[in-house]
Amino acid sequence: MPKIAANLSLLFPQLPFPERFSAAAKAGFRYVEYQFPYPFGSAKEIAERARAAGVEVVLHNLPAGDASKGDRGISCQPERANEFREGVDRAIEYAKAVGCPRLNTLAGIRPESLAHDKAQQTLIENLRYAAGRFKAAGLTLLTEPCNPRTIPGFFLNSSTQALVAIDAAGADNLLLQYDVFHMQIVEGDLAKTIERLLPRIGHIQVADVPDRNEPGTGEINFPWLLAHIDRLGYQGWIGAEYIPKGDTVEGLKWATPYLK
Repeated sequence: MPKIAANLSLLFPQLPFPERFSAAAKAGFRYVEYQFPYPFGSAKEIAERARAAGVEVVLHNLPAGDASKGDRGISCQPERANEFREGVDRAIEYAKAVGCPRLNTLAGIRPESLAHDKAQQTLIENLRYAAGRFKAAGLTLLTEPCNPRTIPGFFLNSSTQALVAIDAAGADNLLLQYDVFHMQIVEGDLAKTIERLLPRIGHIQVADVPDRNEPGTGEINFPWLLAHIDRLGYQGWIGAEYIPKGDTVEGLKWATPYLK
């Protein structure tokens, strides 16, 4: 049975972030993920919210710069290497407090003035550094390709590109985060790609295409795909990282068979 995690950065948008933990539990979720907890309280405060709601935190991102200034991650930007390393330590603090086992780092957008090879080298070095720090902390590191339609200029667009960087970093606790929304837009062939890459995938996220709303609102056959992923023996979580088309709870009919 697929283990579905509510992404609290996108679901229940009418509620303040700290209140979304209990809302997810009430909706039937045992697991939650979120993008960036850092603006919403200390590591201890976030952990207290999760424990009070009785939900397990399974994923969050490393700090990714300032989104209001256009940042979508900083892992490929050499001039921000120190900022990235500080973010690694901060992410570990939050992950350990809530018991989160794996974290995702976003490669970010390559500045036009930055050569591709230098950005690639920087990404590999940052992945290697973070994976080493994470291994010492008992954590798994992920990195995620994103489609260039949603995030123009994002450095990693395909699973192949991401795996090239992962292989070059050479860390056994570094895996691929496979976002069905992004990869349907870039690659398609979801079933066979997931089957082929399953040993390299550390986390899956879902949203329908084209508008990143809940499963059942677009072109992907999610009942079939989720059953296929289950048949393959995937043991990880599947994050519901989508923008609700309307009320979050009303839109969860697709997930009813998988929730408690």
